[in-house]
Amino acid sequence: MVSTRTPGTSRPRGRFTGRDGTPVPPAAAGPPTPRGRLRRGLSPRPFPRQRGNGPLRPPPDRLNPARLAGLRRVQLLGCLIAAGWAAAFPVVSDLPNQRLWGAVAAPSYALAGLLCLVLPRRFAARAAAGAALLGAVLVPLALLALQGRHQSEVMVVERSAHLLLTTGSPYLPHPVVVTDYNPYLPAMTLFGMPRALVGHGNAVAQVAGDARIWFALTFLACLLASWRLLRPTRDRAPLLPLAVLTASPLIALALVVGGVDLPLIGVCCLAMALAERDRTIGAGLVLALACTLKWTAWPALPVAVLLLWRLYGRRPAARAGLTALGAGLAVIVPSAVARADALREQVVRFPLGLTAIQTPAGSPLPGKVLAGFGPTGHTVSLALMTVGGLGVAIWLLARPPVSAIAAADLLAAGLAIAFMLAPAGRFGYLALPAVLVIWPRLAARRWSAKPPVPAGCLLSLPEPALPR
Repeated sequence: MVSTRTPGTSRPRGRFTGRDGTPVPPAAAGPPTPRGRLRRGLSPRPFPRQRGNGPLRPPPDRLNPARLAGLRRVQLLGCLIAAGWAAAFPVVSDLPNQRLWGAVAAPSYALAGLLCLVLPRRFAARAAAGAALLGAVLVPLALLALQGRHQSEVMVVERSAHLLLTTGSPYLPHPVVVTDYNPYLPAMTLFGMPRALVGHGNAVAQVAGDARIWFALTFLACLLASWRLLRPTRDRAPLLPLAVLTASPLIALALVVGGVDLPLIGVCCLAMALAERDRTIGAGLVLALACTLKWTAWPALPVAVLLLWRLYGRRPAARAGLTALGAGLAVIVPSAVARADALREQVVRFPLGLTAIQTPAGSPLPGKVLAGFGPTGHTVSLALMTVGGLGVAIWLLARPPVSAIAAADLLAAGLAIAFMLAPAGRFGYLALPAVLVIWPRLAARRWSAKPPVPAGCLLSLPEPALPR
């Protein structure tokens, strides 16, 4: 093909060109420059890198709060906030176990902040996390476990295991006082089995049979497994992030005094990680465990199923859903058949505040405040909780999750609305949505809920070259 363009002029402006039609003067001839060196006074002009020429490093996620965690002032501020939060419990709390935790944990958080300030940067974070973990978790937990002191939830779980072994049902037929109610589903009795087996004989049995120990071990094991599933590479061990999360007041207080929600937190995180990695049978079994611990975990089932359907299709989603339903019904149906009235009264009506004996969960959340105005306020609280749940369900159907982070965010939003608007609730319940938002992001090493582009995806292929 013969070109008709006049020599010395550029191509006219068009769709694929960004140049104008002005003539380009010929380059002035100069002495040759030695190879590998530049002429003085001239700077190299970088050639724009084209797509497909080689692997590109993804842009840094500047919105990731984990980048701020390495700053000394941020670490010091976090330790001071934790110390102030713990120091308030001996003053405002009327529960002796919480006052003991606050008295022991507050100095440990202050010491952690001092270590962040004075130690070299490479040792400061680990030393501070170790000090906080020792003072806010291990020491108060050992003191309370050796003395047999805990919140009523631990006693309820341990008694339910004893009832299951002796009567065949984890529920008392005729509850009289608050501690007679068991608001948990039958699988929660698994954490009370060590107490029923080893008893209270000596110090070792006293600690080994404590349900709080097994709550904490399940929580840690599930978070470690979800980290392993969501982490794209093994570039970092999860010990430091897990130690910081466990030593934070968000988890440490619950772990020391009660910890009944900790296994539910870990199981929900693990279920979303398994669903993202197409482990359908494992996801179904873990979802069954979550849904047979507490009824508040039931929203995790449709979220994980929709995540599997969006990523891998209908068959994996149906396989996981049927596995979860089958295993869950196999656990719940025997108790429902044996003590249907007790199950409905203690698991459904009691947490919603519909029984004659009110639940002790009484933090001043919006739902609890509304319920304090009488039957009308109680009805309004339940109606708002239902409307909020419907809104999250519509959001879930309109924009199904495409990653474990997005699925955890949806589940966290639904649970936060339920906990805030329920007629009875505690601030400690909000630890579940908080960890659902934080931990998958730390494990996946990204802040955005959008999944990374796979290596074999069409979006990652090089664009076709422009025609000359």
